[in-house]
Amino acid sequence: MNEAIVIENVTKRFGDVVAVNDLSLRVPKGCIYGFLGPNGAGKTTTIRMIMSIFYPDEGTITVLGNPDAERIKDRLGYLPEEKGLYKKMKLGEIVAYFGRLKGMDKQTSKSRAENLLKQYNLGEWIDKKCEALSKGMSQKVQILGTIVHDPELVILDEPFSGLDPVNVEIMREVILQMKREGRTVIFSTHIMEQAEQICDFIFLINKGVKVLDGTLAQVKAGHQRGILLDYDGDLAFLKSNHGIQRINDSGKQAEIFLNEGVDPQQILARLVNNVVIRRFDLREPSLHEIFIRAVGGISDE
Repeated sequence: MNEAIVIENVTKRFGDVVAVNDLSLRVPKGCIYGFLGPNGAGKTTTIRMIMSIFYPDEGTITVLGNPDAERIKDRLGYLPEEKGLYKKMKLGEIVAYFGRLKGMDKQTSKSRAENLLKQYNLGEWIDKKCEALSKGMSQKVQILGTIVHDPELVILDEPFSGLDPVNVEIMREVILQMKREGRTVIFSTHIMEQAEQICDFIFLINKGVKVLDGTLAQVKAGHQRGILLDYDGDLAFLKSNHGIQRINDSGKQAEIFLNEGVDPQQILARLVNNVVIRRFDLREPSLHEIFIRAVGGISDE
């Protein structure tokens, strides 16, 4: 079987609210799969159904070939969005404790915990208490507790939440290392840049409904190319230009999408006379742009 997860026509309701509606999805083994969507879109509900915390009202879910993840939890690693550590426990103790919860014997879990902490540059902290950790380091320790039992499938719900740029980079490397080791990794996020940088596949859900899924190339296929602009100055003068369909302006970087038939060189000529250009690049739209259009947050008109 080439799929780690198969979801077929799954629906989940909470009272009158349909949290997930007729969802079908296949997650190949050995990939990084991003579950994307705005807050409240249905990402966490889908993950909890995969983990058999919730059960679907309709449809079926198969995890590593088994119809009930409850039976194979020792093969799974799951880091929920609401996470935490026992602050008075030492790092070596708590990672080993997570291993014991997954059925590892005391000596094996202790040895594996120490090896993991050393591998991920936390060897000097093995005998220090969790209360001394920064948020980024705590997140890292929780990831190690999630993989200490060597799971085949790892599911991370919002693993980048609240991290500073340095710790985002550390978390990204941990996820990429898990893929190198042959694991399947699913992580949810509402921050598109993170998914675009590391995911092999993308799944976008909005209001409980699948909007799109596939490889990054497949997701971007057929979407209008735009101009990626790095600049210094003010782009307000462009907003009255009838040749421009839409501008995503971040202040120093912008994506500019043109109406059909408009020559990008015309826009470049106007820019040269009004702002300092550091990059002008014709390229596919960002995942952020596709996301905004897909969920209808901003009209195309």
